[in-house]
Amino acid sequence: MFDIGFWELVLIAVVGLVVLGPERLPVAIRTVARFIHSARTMANGVKDELSHELKIQELQEQLKQKQKHMEEQLKPDLDGAADTFKQARQDVDETVNNTSRSSSAESVTDEATTQNKADNKSE
Repeated sequence: MFDIGFWELVLIAVVGLVVLGPERLPVAIRTVARFIHSARTMANGVKDELSHELKIQELQEQLKQKQKHMEEQLKPDLDGAADTFKQARQDVDETVNNTSRSSSAESVTDEATTQNKADNKSE
């Protein structure tokens, strides 16, 4: 990690022994070891979280691609269904219009027939 060899560690230990003395050196070593451990733990946590976020982003992009692909596959079917629905609606409208026209014509014919019968009875 720091690329420190054996002799560098021995030199650091000797300087620490001279500067701190034999009483405070073990406490200082434990403090430095705890600091290094907490720094590693924090770095690993950040690394894991970034990895997790990257996976989530990749999954979201894959879902978007799948959705786009499915939309492209379903578009012709939906267009065909919409065309069929429009044609059926036009057919129903034409049928309703024809029925209402024939009903109007029948009522006019019925009225004329009733009028003729009334005229014939009055004669």
